[in-house]
Amino acid sequence: MTTDQPAVLASTLPAPRSAPARPPAPGPDPAPRRGFLARAFGITALLSAAGSGLGLLRDLLLARYFGANQGTDAFLVAWTVPETAAPLLIEDAMSFLMVPAFALALVLREEDPDAPDPVRQLIRATLPWLLLALSGLALAAALGAPQLVGLLAPGLPDPDLAVTCTRITAITVLPFGVAGYLAAALRVHHRFTAPAGIYVAYNLGILALLLGFHGYLGVRSAALGVAFGSLLMAGLLIGPFLRRLRRGPAADGRSSRSRHTLVLMPLALLPVAAFTLTRQSQVFVERCLGSALPPGTISHLNYAAKVSQLAMTAGILICTVTFPLVARALAAGDLTAARDRVEKDLGQAAAVVLLGTAFLMACAPSVVSLLFERGAFGPRDTAATADAIRVYSFGLPAQALIGVMIRPYFSLRPVVRGAADPRTEDGGRRLLDWYPAAAMLLGLGVTVAVGLLATARFGALGLAAGNAAGITMTAVLLLRGLVLRGIPLRLRRVIGGHGRLVAAAAGATALGTAVGGLTDDPLLSTLLGGLTVALAFAALGTGLGAREVRGPLLAAARAVAPVRRICAGPRRSPSLRPGGTPRAQARRAAVSSAADGPFPSPAAGRCPHPPPCDACTRTPRSDPTRSAGQALNPPTVADEGKFPHGQ
Repeated sequence: MTTDQPAVLASTLPAPRSAPARPPAPGPDPAPRRGFLARAFGITALLSAAGSGLGLLRDLLLARYFGANQGTDAFLVAWTVPETAAPLLIEDAMSFLMVPAFALALVLREEDPDAPDPVRQLIRATLPWLLLALSGLALAAALGAPQLVGLLAPGLPDPDLAVTCTRITAITVLPFGVAGYLAAALRVHHRFTAPAGIYVAYNLGILALLLGFHGYLGVRSAALGVAFGSLLMAGLLIGPFLRRLRRGPAADGRSSRSRHTLVLMPLALLPVAAFTLTRQSQVFVERCLGSALPPGTISHLNYAAKVSQLAMTAGILICTVTFPLVARALAAGDLTAARDRVEKDLGQAAAVVLLGTAFLMACAPSVVSLLFERGAFGPRDTAATADAIRVYSFGLPAQALIGVMIRPYFSLRPVVRGAADPRTEDGGRRLLDWYPAAAMLLGLGVTVAVGLLATARFGALGLAAGNAAGITMTAVLLLRGLVLRGIPLRLRRVIGGHGRLVAAAAGATALGTAVGGLTDDPLLSTLLGGLTVALAFAALGTGLGAREVRGPLLAAARAVAPVRRICAGPRRSPSLRPGGTPRAQARRAAVSSAADGPFPSPAAGRCPHPPPCDACTRTPRSDPTRSAGQALNPPTVADEGKFPHGQ
């Protein structure tokens, strides 16, 4: 980077948008009320857990029916197509592009409700081209399957089965892209149920064909299930998307260009696609190097990755729910609200992922034995997979942090802009657009170097170590890059909080390993080790002052034994209560004063926080100085990132 970074940064910051001249008319997309994030996260977590559970069942059936051999290696090489398409078209690139685009469209709609609907303009400008491009990619992947298999796994002894499965799974490119587009639109409109259920539909489709045809078609049944599940995934979202679109402002037929017209910026696609493909290239490296190792190595790494990523997925759910809020805050030019929300997401995601990492490191052998060791999956496969899980786990926190940071990074330059917005196409901004891809490329270089050096001696563990080392370097670079991009993260605060969480996870891992090793029964070992890890992480995190651990524990304690707060009105002074000695009355007065904490004196009669106040366990009395309309106003988008005691 050059030394004149402040000048470069000044052009990258979004200009704050002026407030509308008149209050916007009530529309279909009001700002979310308090408690919205908790409800949205609960729905998303529940359905995502169901999808992950079905995905785990899918992997269990693959292991039981086919074990770890040349057939499963061939299928997993073909599975590289949907594995690449899913992050590119559903979770990562499509979300990075379309969530900020739809957020900008909603901000423009709120600024001028009488103008032509920017959301409909955005759909007309992007969806037809997307369908055409996805169809071409799917056809190209099917026709080029032999070359693709030869590139991904040149060491396969019999590539014909992999080619057949690749041609089947190439179908997924089109429905994956449609699902990602529709899910982004629904999430920005604060509709999370259908997008969270897409992986339930996906895995149900795979399981249906796998259970019904594995005896006749072998691993080809799994490939057909992947294609069928992708169609179910897109079909689940079409209905909610059309209903949401019909509820928006009706088009008035005006075609004149207004200041709120959205202009497509195709070049903004390239850095996002480059980052996502480079990130997915870690899988390509593993498949390529693993194909030269003994048969079953690719399968062991796949099973280990699937189990390890369950912990990472739980952390990513947090930023999946909050990403639309961050994107709308950035579209409105409120960097402070976006900064606060991103910092909170980084801490919460790290806490969830580190807890899962500690559990996997402590209980990996018993977990793998409990889940996989049956049928064709033997004890040798269990040991190899458990060792790979433990090595993979070192990179899980970095994987989660990248998922949190990359979303606001790309939101600062969405794929569309308002026609009236000034164009800032200077070289510094274009250079920063490519920073994530460059950071990921450096991390990929570390992955390749460590893999080549360690594979000859350590086999699959060398590949897993290269993955963890490369992704960790990328996370460190992106943490700095987010500040360079213009989001003023307080790095000392972020790094200090993560350090406390890492220390708590390390202690929990040691204790969990010791307790889990007391028995040879897989179920009992997993239960004892997992309980020990959870309790130790909670105790150590609270003792070390980790807010992400202490906060949920205090909230849970308040839920179990709620404490009455002075929010509904004045109460009798302790000194006026009958009975007791003067010393007892003084103690009661001291306790009452401490319980009030940051709240006003009883004479004030209400809580100062916006209603309903989660910290007070009940809705405070409305402010008599406000009008009725003001008292019912929900918090703004920017406020969602600022409440100190809320989400």
